[in-house]
Amino acid sequence: MSEELFWKSAWELGELYRDRKVSPVEVVDAVLERLENVNPKINAMVTVTADRAREQAKAAEERLRHEDDLPTLFGVPITVKDLTDTAGVRTTYGCQAFAEHVPEEDALAWARLKEQGVILIGKTTTPEFGLLGVTESHLTGSTGTPWDPSRNSGGSSGGAAAAVVSGIAPIAWGSDGGGSIRVPSSLCGAVGVKPSIGRIPHAHNTDTDSTEGPITRRVIDAALLLDATVGPHPLDRIALPATGENYTAAVREPGDLTGVRIAACYDLGQGALDPEVRHVFTQALNDMRAAGAWVEEVGIHLPDTQEFFDQFSSPEYIPYADELLAAGLPVWPLITDIAARARLLTGAQVSTAMRQGKTDVYEAFLTVLDGFDIMVTPTTPITAFPHAGDYGPTVLVDDREVPPLGLFLHSMTEPPSHAGLPALSICGGFTAEGLPVGLQFIGPLYADAAVISVAARYERATTWHERHPTL
Repeated sequence: MSEELFWKSAWELGELYRDRKVSPVEVVDAVLERLENVNPKINAMVTVTADRAREQAKAAEERLRHEDDLPTLFGVPITVKDLTDTAGVRTTYGCQAFAEHVPEEDALAWARLKEQGVILIGKTTTPEFGLLGVTESHLTGSTGTPWDPSRNSGGSSGGAAAAVVSGIAPIAWGSDGGGSIRVPSSLCGAVGVKPSIGRIPHAHNTDTDSTEGPITRRVIDAALLLDATVGPHPLDRIALPATGENYTAAVREPGDLTGVRIAACYDLGQGALDPEVRHVFTQALNDMRAAGAWVEEVGIHLPDTQEFFDQFSSPEYIPYADELLAAGLPVWPLITDIAARARLLTGAQVSTAMRQGKTDVYEAFLTVLDGFDIMVTPTTPITAFPHAGDYGPTVLVDDREVPPLGLFLHSMTEPPSHAGLPALSICGGFTAEGLPVGLQFIGPLYADAAVISVAARYERATTWHERHPTL
């Protein structure tokens, strides 16, 4: 029974709770046992809150005995990325300097999830301050994909995705600036959502690319998390107003992909694509056509992701590198390299990227999406590669030289972030080696419900979500 419980979705657990067929105590015991068995293999957890979780489960069980009108997420186990502040629970930001840091306040979205009655199992691994493309740090070491722990789980929400797919908890809370939810979801085979910028509020927000969001095994669970967290807050100056959309209802609408117009792009104009990823993506497009979608291959003109990253994002790395060096702490080599490149930029280059460059990226997507409901690409150009630092092993992809693999992983997830568009990664198949390949659904501005709906319809047409890793 315990094995059946730790593979249940949050939606299924909610139904079981309401029918009094299982209790939160049983579920929490099952996932904590699973955590003890698999975490030594994948290294997804920084802090485990087992005692607190068991206490919360007992309290939830008592409420469920006497109350019927409780949220669907009530009593459901969750993990939270270690970049998100959790009051009273250690939050390290993946950095040795914060190894014993305990915040006093909750992040806005986490506070909303707590109001739903979720049960925190623990905090998941992340690279230092979420700055790397794979989940490796001097504090926690390397996090592996559950399909092959010798290979990286992507970043920077790598611990969150690995925890969900390995059965540690059905849902996880992550964050995404240039792909940090979608990339690990692709490499681990999860559902990961980057909502429209401003959809989920973040206190004192200064970043118009980054957002928090869900990582789950099923699309409906991602919808539940969105419904619980979206909506404005006065502490976030770019938060979007409430729209009244119900993402769970969008997922539950019956039907296949009939009538959905899909623009398919193999590489977003970024060049190299692993042949195995290309093969799986082609098969996924055929699955969409078989489910009734109208699929047309398109091209798009975007700046080189690596060059744009240097001009737009690299200045952020300078203060982090300097602060770590000043504290006498080791700095991850790629962080040092990116900061060094940033110091060579002019103010005009950075300003142009932040202003005109982002507008150009947005308008490129706007042009392509005209006449289509959704755009689909591979989430990552390669699958999980062996642990070798953020640089990754020295390889050619599609017979071409590529930048460090930790950066190359994000070549197709960064452009939608710069455009502020909603994007979702879902498993679209597996390579011959048994590694998952993610599909990235990209929607027009603010079309979060449409992205969720299309992903749910695709999920119903396939069986990839039924596969679980053997650990």
